[in-house]
Amino acid sequence: MHYLWTALELIVIGILIYFVSGRLIGTKLNFMKKILSAVLSVVFTTFVYWYSYLRHTDFPKEDMLQEVTNISTLVWIGSMLLIAMLFYLILELFDPIQLGERGERLTGNRNIISRALSSWRRQRRLAQVFRIAFQQGIGRTLRYKRTYENDRFLASILRKTLEECGGIFIKFGQVLSTRKDILPPVFIDELSKLQQYVKSMTTEQVYEQLSENLQHPIEEVFKYFDDKPLAAGSIGQVHKAVLKENGDEVIVKILRPDVVSVMNQDLDILLHFANWLAEESSWAENLGLYQLATGFADNLREEINFEIEARNMEQVTNALGNNQKNIKIPKVYKKYSNRMILVVEFLHGVSIKDSALLLKQHGIEENELLRTIFYSFLQQLLVAGVFHADPHPGNIYVLEETGQACFLDFGAVGRIGPIQQQGFRTLFIGIERNDPKVVLEGLKHLIQDEEIRHEENLLQAISQLLIQLSYLDRISAEELVQSLFTIIQKYELRLYPMVSVALRALITLEGTLNILDTDYDLFSEVKRFTSKNKKEFLAVSSFKDAKDLLEQELVMMLPTLQDLPRRFENMAETIEKGKVTVRLDIFSEKASSTFVNQWLSHFMLLLVGITIGIISVSLLAISQFINSVSAIYLNTASFLGLFLSAIILVRLSIHAIRSSKRV
Repeated sequence: MHYLWTALELIVIGILIYFVSGRLIGTKLNFMKKILSAVLSVVFTTFVYWYSYLRHTDFPKEDMLQEVTNISTLVWIGSMLLIAMLFYLILELFDPIQLGERGERLTGNRNIISRALSSWRRQRRLAQVFRIAFQQGIGRTLRYKRTYENDRFLASILRKTLEECGGIFIKFGQVLSTRKDILPPVFIDELSKLQQYVKSMTTEQVYEQLSENLQHPIEEVFKYFDDKPLAAGSIGQVHKAVLKENGDEVIVKILRPDVVSVMNQDLDILLHFANWLAEESSWAENLGLYQLATGFADNLREEINFEIEARNMEQVTNALGNNQKNIKIPKVYKKYSNRMILVVEFLHGVSIKDSALLLKQHGIEENELLRTIFYSFLQQLLVAGVFHADPHPGNIYVLEETGQACFLDFGAVGRIGPIQQQGFRTLFIGIERNDPKVVLEGLKHLIQDEEIRHEENLLQAISQLLIQLSYLDRISAEELVQSLFTIIQKYELRLYPMVSVALRALITLEGTLNILDTDYDLFSEVKRFTSKNKKEFLAVSSFKDAKDLLEQELVMMLPTLQDLPRRFENMAETIEKGKVTVRLDIFSEKASSTFVNQWLSHFMLLLVGITIGIISVSLLAISQFINSVSAIYLNTASFLGLFLSAIILVRLSIHAIRSSKRV
């Protein structure tokens, strides 16, 4: 019976420890970690207490009140409280999950067992990637001096490493092979060899995905569904179907069932690997490999959410506006679409590379079609700021019924702001006028660097480039862009990521259009497009518009202009009296004020904890030289002070760890 009471006592003490330790830590805590730390503390301290003291006593026969008031019992309970906080500190230290501003988890509420399994799988995959990399010989090449032969060897090793790692590593290599703006040609050539062979989903997996993600039964949505996929990729696959509601033919894109979890894990591994390469190798750091991997991860996370692709199609459709009669964008059936499934209109047509006969049947000139497609792209890029980022031949079709051009697959869409749009316009005008200063002015809007070193030398390099391109009947976009990339690399400039995407899309589109007309001149068409759309490019299109705009601006500036004389007078008076002061207010923003106040309070608490600890140790040392009864009180005060100091320091440690996880 006594052992039953002892068990109940331990449960009550454990509950008490659970609540008291949480209050002492003083932050938003995880329920499972609080429970686990309390249980571990009770078990550990009880075993130590029994093994070191209780087993040498006759505790079952002692009175309960005597047991509770025993000094050893109080030390046991106090130790249990402190060790519970220490266990929580250890659990928090080894928990990689990021927290929000208020301490909330940003990666779901998975229990500790599933997180442990996930962490184990992640570590095993990370070890596998590093093992493959070192087996391929990447370790001995990291500190090679940059030469052509070393770059070629390193490019080969990187390609083999990515290829053997598979999955998104291959996809990352394929994306790198398009980055001619930053990678040397030898890397581009080697990474272009990467090929990914993807196995199609089984019929069972397809129907399982449809059943789980469609709001209605499959037979109520589709009158007909083709089990055989039209295409399969690493993210999902495409099927043809007919809607039961209206008989419309549609394309159904289905996300692979495990793609989100697998890709998130592999993206995390890729970022770790790229970060390690950047830390260990100067060439990887100079290339911005980690930044490239981060951008790739962000884009891929968008691709595995079909809701984003549906939104992309909606934005491009609205951006085209009145031009939709010339360019067709497939309709999205939002009723049946979500992040896992995308249902879009099926369009009967052929790829632009096979459209010569079809255009002839409709009496459409090839040059007219090419101009329509290119003008649509320029409308997206230079006016709307939302553009199709992958216009290869497989994504541009010609409709069988009308001969109308059509853009497909909006998984890759770029967005640039007004400043970069102005930069492109200025760049194109400068190239057309053969003016290096105008080209440089446009380039300044397209790079991230606030200051350009050796600007005169850069201007001279641009001038030399324009001389090389002058007096040519046709300027190749690929040749021009590649030459610009070379200059940008030489002067260590950095294009905005979306600017690089737009330039690559321009090169891709030129290759697509050249299939029908090898002499199609993009820059001559840019000149015509700019002239035709000057109303959109400029805020005014006539003298009356300019006059109205000027009047509006003057009216808005009038109060400020009227106040200028008084301000100048006050400024002059202040300078004359020598009262000019400079004030720096770090508390003007709430975020800065909160940050400073938080860490200042933590620092003060740290000083208090250390001070109490030092005083307690001093009192404990002094008590050793006192033989009177007062030594007992000094010892008691010392141990209580040490206990309080330990609690304060553990609390601060937990707060520091949790603050480092907040994003």
